[in-house]
Amino acid sequence: MKKEIYFDHAATTTMWPRVQRVMEPYMQEKYMNASAHYDGAKQAKAAIEEAREKIAQMMDASPEEIYFTSGGSEADNWVIKSIAGEYKNKGIEIVTDTIEHHAVLNSCSFLEELGYSVSYVNPDEKGIVHPNAVAEAMGPKMNLVSIMYGNNEIGTIEPIEDICRLVHARGGLFHTDAVQAVGQIPVSLKKLSVDALSASAHKFHGPKGVGFLFVRKSVEIPSFIHGGSQEKGKRAGTENVAGIVGMAEALSISVNQMEKSMEYVSRLRDYMIGRILYECPDCRLNGSYNRLPGNVNISFADVEASTLLILLEESGICASAGSACNTGKSRLSHVIEAIRVPERYAPGTVRFTLGVENTRQEVDYTIRVLKESLYLLREL
Repeated sequence: MKKEIYFDHAATTTMWPRVQRVMEPYMQEKYMNASAHYDGAKQAKAAIEEAREKIAQMMDASPEEIYFTSGGSEADNWVIKSIAGEYKNKGIEIVTDTIEHHAVLNSCSFLEELGYSVSYVNPDEKGIVHPNAVAEAMGPKMNLVSIMYGNNEIGTIEPIEDICRLVHARGGLFHTDAVQAVGQIPVSLKKLSVDALSASAHKFHGPKGVGFLFVRKSVEIPSFIHGGSQEKGKRAGTENVAGIVGMAEALSISVNQMEKSMEYVSRLRDYMIGRILYECPDCRLNGSYNRLPGNVNISFADVEASTLLILLEESGICASAGSACNTGKSRLSHVIEAIRVPERYAPGTVRFTLGVENTRQEVDYTIRVLKESLYLLREL
């Protein structure tokens, strides 16, 4: 069996062994429903609250501001749809940008169908959403602005603090999808005055199917899932105790080793970018140089990303494309379209996202395969 080189950490990450170990008791002897009243259930409930406190501490927040979800998509849907409903009588207007994750974009499209006003801000060619563009898009009524922290495709880190200050000065509310940022770069909710923030455990070496939503105490957010009294009655359903415990442990590990991890992964990223740009003809880097530590998004002229990825996979290299398949028809990624990548390059967009497990030897091997593959495809 060929060795697998995994360069798709923006899609998901491997679970830390320590995370799996702390989860196992809650899938076996401590399996009880946390909403019941006997001792085993009370232990499960205590584990949830301990995890909430742990996550709040890592995020510089209060435990009562942390709500557990099934992941980032649910968190995005919850905050956007619920706040829109809560402030409907104020004629709330929604502002986002054209390179958001589809959990945000499709939530906004859904609200448009219900009659809400939604404005979409275009980024510049580096994928930066400028505060003045957000200001121009804001309406005269109550505004909810949602701008992601770090882009999942091109890695650009947005000027969230500047945008947030602007939104608050205009009396609006600000949400950020921080799924690609939490656990990867420092995020302090004392320093960052956002009203709401979404995160997902499997992006920082935790389990899949669990995430959290931060909502500042001053913001009223209605229930999203109705039923029982879980999550202060705002998100009904039997709690995923093992997942919640695992997420807290994963975030703790990631935050505690973040400085070292960022330095290592950023250095490996820059090495990979430098070699590709120097050694591979007719290519361009997408995104800002102020980017997520592991993100390498490159467009190669005169090739199709789907074919290039097949050749990489045949050599054991896992990466992803900047283009996607939508209802059976290949089309460019909305992010690549929004940042106006030239037509000759756009279809050949490939995303490599690196993690702490990757090595320079893996990068060297990948670049060798990449050069051979590009030569083959361009000769055909």
